[in-house]
Amino acid sequence: MAKHRIFTTSVASVYPHYITKAEKKGRTKAEVDEIFRWLTGYTQEALEAHLGNRTDFQTFFADAPGMNPARALIKGVVCGVRVEDIEEPTMREIRYLDKLIDELAKGKAMGKILRTP
Repeated sequence: MAKHRIFTTSVASVYPHYITKAEKKGRTKAEVDEIFRWLTGYTQEALEAHLGNRTDFQTFFADAPGMNPARALIKGVVCGVRVEDIEEPTMREIRYLDKLIDELAKGKAMGKILRTP
């Protein structure tokens, strides 16, 4: 079975769309970056390096220094699919990111988005 093309798509090619989605709803690039850092454990400098190097999604998540264990608390539907039911690990990580950006654009507080107890 062929892998989905999102795996070989660069994070940098999708990143501006995340920023645009957030900014249209009055949110900021800094909040988008915070979500990326919270989910993956990357520093801001490492995130920017991956964007500059046009790292693909598969490598971006495979090389993440520390995927946040609280990401398992992310529930809901993205593109008509429940994120918690996605079996392929990389696709689940991508959809977690999508879900967090959706929540940001819907006006949720950062504490709730980042699953702060």
